Parts: sequence; structure tokens; C-alpha cells
Amino acid sequence: MNGMIWDPRWEQADRGTLEGHQLELLREQVKRCFALPYYRRKMQDAGLSPCDIKSLDDLRLLPFTTKKDFMDNYPFGMFAVPLNEVVRVQGSSGTTTGKSSIAGYTRNDISTWSNLCARLATAAGVGSQDIAQVSFGYGLFTGGFGLHGGLERIGALVIPLSSGNTARQIKFMMDMKSTALISTPTYALRIAEIMKEQGISSKDLFLKWGLFGGEPWSEAIRQQIDAQLGLIATDNYGMSEVMGPGVSYECLQRNGMHVAEDHFIIEIINPETGETVPEGEVGEVVLTTTTKEAVPVIRYRTRDLSRILPGKCPCGRSHRRMEKVRGRSDDMLIIRGVNVFPTQIEGILLSIEHTEPHYQIVLTKRGALDVMEIQVEVTEEIFHDEMRRLKQLEEEIRYRLKNELNVECQVKLVEPRSLQRFEGKARRVVDNR
Repeated sequence: MNGMIWDPRWEQADRGTLEGHQLELLREQVKRCFALPYYRRKMQDAGLSPCDIKSLDDLRLLPFTTKKDFMDNYPFGMFAVPLNEVVRVQGSSGTTTGKSSIAGYTRNDISTWSNLCARLATAAGVGSQDIAQVSFGYGLFTGGFGLHGGLERIGALVIPLSSGNTARQIKFMMDMKSTALISTPTYALRIAEIMKEQGISSKDLFLKWGLFGGEPWSEAIRQQIDAQLGLIATDNYGMSEVMGPGVSYECLQRNGMHVAEDHFIIEIINPETGETVPEGEVGEVVLTTTTKEAVPVIRYRTRDLSRILPGKCPCGRSHRRMEKVRGRSDDMLIIRGVNVFPTQIEGILLSIEHTEPHYQIVLTKRGALDVMEIQVEVTEEIFHDEMRRLKQLEEEIRYRLKNELNVECQVKLVEPRSLQRFEGKARRVVDNR
């Protein structure tokens, strides 16, 4: 299955045409940014002016932008147009300082964004005949409004339920015969769990497509969602600082995420040195917007870890593909000198029989040493079995984590439905160190 292609002119553009387009847009964007005090100061400190950008390789000369820059320029210091040209703001959930990363949108930005999300939805199988249930949160979070606009653009019937009230979500799915579910992968699992409690099977639903994003998730979680909801789950990627969802997305081949290179330039850098890594190596994703008007962003450090995949996708799209995000550089756990990501632990847990897709990682200190305890829910069947079988399962999990990730941990098997559930992004790690 390849699915339809929404915008063949650009999604299938040859490399020469695409890179020429990127350079033209980049040079204009740098000029626009240089007119802003914030960017002009950073470029002058680096000894640069817009005329220094003569090729795409010169992008690496430009300074990085970080989340701190958005905090320092809160709320409107990153805006490149007067406020009377901004028709909407969106943003991140904020930090302990109470400040969000505020992103503004002109009318053209909203149109561009909905077109990008139309590409995303079309690549994931959705068409004008579909009934799409948006269970992303609405509000400042970009997921709900972003996908909503793209789904409307392609002519799908959109049900803007937002997240929460899971029993109601399931009722609407059944009553309205929803064919597409849009949410975080964590919330999709929650929906599946409540369905099971209510005695509802995926065969009672009409779902075909699942468009999930907002957090890193493993292939093991994808398989769980596919099986439990009876759909084809695809990943999509973006962040409020550069636009929202639509930066990259999987097609039905599910072998990498197509980057919308006619609107964004992607780099993969070493997060420690800031230098570009060889193609195919894992590093931090850095994004430059080339068409965003209200808040243009140059070389935004996402902290997300991925790599560029080699070769072309059979779907016919020509843009480069990035691997599903492995995690964030600031989410990496260092346990007694070993680097490990929650998604790696997740993949191992879900490959073991009798575990459920609900777990939590608790970090504490014992003297000078880090201690990691993994609390994982198990099935009803084994939880009420004899103690010997539970001990065997604990030992199997501990052995697999040690053997495959070289990490020592404690394992605590907990009762089904005892760990906290999330309607948005999951919080898998509790750091009590």
C-alpha cells in the first residue's frame, strides 16, 4: 500500500529542483531574520550577514536557535511581522518558569500548515471519504488544530472531540463509524484498555487508520495498537517552535518519516559538538523553516534524536526520510555509566509475554549509586498465578535488560490498571535522585 500523494509537484520533486528551491527560500528567510534585533545580534556576533549564504552548505555557518531563546524572547520577541498580521498563536505547554514557547501564524502560515497536515493525513491513508476523530488536545498544543486543519483540507469529516472522557470517545467511534483516530500513541492504548473493560472488540469499530504523534514510541507499541484497535498506525512529527505536526510523517510503507523538505531544512548534528554527523548516523535533529512568516526559525535544536535513512521509499515520494525519533537527548538516562532511552526499555518489555504496555521507570540513589526500578503491569492471568511464575517473569525481564542494554535494574511487577494513565503525552520516568 502506498496511499495517495497530496502534492505530487513537491513531494515527488527531483533533488536538483528541490535543493534549488531550498536555497532560494533560505536566502530570503535569512534576510527576513536579519531584520529582527534578536537574529541580527546573533549573526553579527558570528561575523555573518545575509550575503554570506551562497549555498546550502553555508547553513552550518548560522547560529543555532534553542528553546531558551524562545523563553528569553517571550512572548513576541521572535515575531517577524506586526501583531496585526498574526491571526493565531500556539505554543508549548510551558516550563517551571510559567513561560511557553509562543509560535505565531499569519494567514499564509495557517494555509501552509493545513496543506502540510493534508500531506501527512493522505500519506497515512486518510481521504475525503473518511470520518476522522481528533483525540488530541486542543488549545495552545499544536496537535489538535494542526491535524484538524489538514483533515478538513482533504475533505474528511472531522469530529473534534479533543482528549479525555475515554468512554465517550469509544461511544462516538461506534455511533459515528469513525475510520481514523488521531491522538498520542499513549492515549490510543488507553482507549484500547477501556474498550477491553467494556467488552468491546476492534471488530465492533470501523477504524482503518491511526495517526499518532506527540511523543516517541516504539515499534512494539505500534504492534500493540495495530492489533488492539484493528488499524494501521503511522507516526508523524513536529513541534510548536517550527510549525507543529507536518514536519515529517510516515506513509503506509512505515519505513521512515518523509521530511517536508520544501518547507524545512533538516540537519543531524552531534549534540555535544554541534557538528554535522555523517549521513546515516544518529544525532540531534536541527530544523530550519524556509516558508514560515510570523516566526521564522533558523537551525532550531529540537533535542530529538534520529538519523537520515538511506535510499528511496517505494511510495514515490522523493524527500529524505528520518527514522522514527528514538528519544530526546535530555531524556536519555545514564545509569552507572550506561546510556539508555525509555523507548529501548519499552521495546524489550513489550516483547516479553504477560507484560502490558504500561510501565514506569523510577530512579533513586543508594549512596553514590543510581538505582533504576522498572514497574511494569502484567496480565491478570499471571498476576493471580503462583509466586514462582511471577519471580520467573521478573528474572526474565531483568536478564533481557542486562543482556540487551547492559543495564542493571530492579523489576517490580504490579497489578493490571494500577499505574497512572495519560490522555496526552506519557510521563514514563520519575527521577527521585
